[in-house]
Amino acid sequence: MRIIRADRVLTGRPGEVIQGGEVAVDGTEIVSVGPRGSAGDAGEVLDLPGHTVLPGLIDAHVHLGFDAKVDPVTRRSAESDHHLLLRMAENARKLVSAGVTTARDLGGRGFLDLALRDAIEEGLAVGPHLLAATRPITITGGHCWYMGGEADDEPAIRRVARENLRAGADCLKVMVSGGQMTPGAPPSWVRQYSTEQIRAIVEEAATRGKGVAAHAHAHAAIRSAVEAGVATIEHCTFLTATGHRYDAELADVVAASGTYVCPTVHGVFWRLRDTFGSEMFDAWLDGVVAMRAAGVRLIAGTDSGFAAADVPNPTDAYVAGLEVFAHAGFGNAEIVEMATVRAADACGVGAVTGTLEAGKRADLIAVRGDPLDRIADLRNLTLVLVSGRAVTQTGVDTVTSSVG
Repeated sequence: MRIIRADRVLTGRPGEVIQGGEVAVDGTEIVSVGPRGSAGDAGEVLDLPGHTVLPGLIDAHVHLGFDAKVDPVTRRSAESDHHLLLRMAENARKLVSAGVTTARDLGGRGFLDLALRDAIEEGLAVGPHLLAATRPITITGGHCWYMGGEADDEPAIRRVARENLRAGADCLKVMVSGGQMTPGAPPSWVRQYSTEQIRAIVEEAATRGKGVAAHAHAHAAIRSAVEAGVATIEHCTFLTATGHRYDAELADVVAASGTYVCPTVHGVFWRLRDTFGSEMFDAWLDGVVAMRAAGVRLIAGTDSGFAAADVPNPTDAYVAGLEVFAHAGFGNAEIVEMATVRAADACGVGAVTGTLEAGKRADLIAVRGDPLDRIADLRNLTLVLVSGRAVTQTGVDTVTSSVG
């Protein structure tokens, strides 16, 4: 058994802070969390004065396998699956280097996300625990059609859903509306699937105990996703042909349903705002703030992997997205909750991670400073544990080797 001590321990449960706390880890699991000395003796003790220990961060929306260079019309790439898998592994390494210990990969080609997920679990690659959606379900020529999940009617939709689940998908992803990244596809403000078609995907996922993440920008797409019973709505921008138009009544419907929303607030917000104009991006962020006020359950996720106007959204910029929430007026404690326990529950893994408590996976991070006082302190990583396995960070090799 090994013990990690710090000035404070944030358990992940709202409002719970243990001053002068410690976390005891045995193998892959947490065995106790409490005040200093509560765990008794251990063979290894790591004392981190001036630090905070908290649950590992969760990115509820990533794309580790978006092609780096694609044809602007077909979105196809000359990059081989072998090369892409290696780049995905590097993206996963960068993701965990930012303190992310669990990530939900919401769309990739060739089931490569499953290969990477399994390699990480076997210790063959370094990265967070991955929840893989594999091929997004979309209409023929629809948003992200090039990933291989095209289906136009209910039988085809069920077939693709079953194929993804048979391959080992941890969840399913459906493109309920169009998107901006696929030339020739319906635009973001147009719904691609009916409520009944989305419900068919939800039913297929439920047979394996899985949830569904619904990409939805348009008002009709958001409403259909809620009515169909998806686990999470991605983006939820209330987009129309003329821009963002927040719908308070629809937001109340989302809040009443209990459906989680991942608004994909990312760290390249400021660069995109400068590129496309403040009006559009301020309206988008205002909508996120309004959803919070309406009681919508928001979670943190960055949509890392995409690039707009040659502005990349890298996998190691997770904390920058949390800083945008802080800019928008979210409290730091709430932001930490959105990035840990609430995201874990939304992704269906709250029973095993998201909080620091006995019996859960030893997914945790230690940072210099206090993120409840300054959210940017989450950048000051000293230690990352993924199922008890220490991930070495630049400049702290001696610290991580002592617990690894």
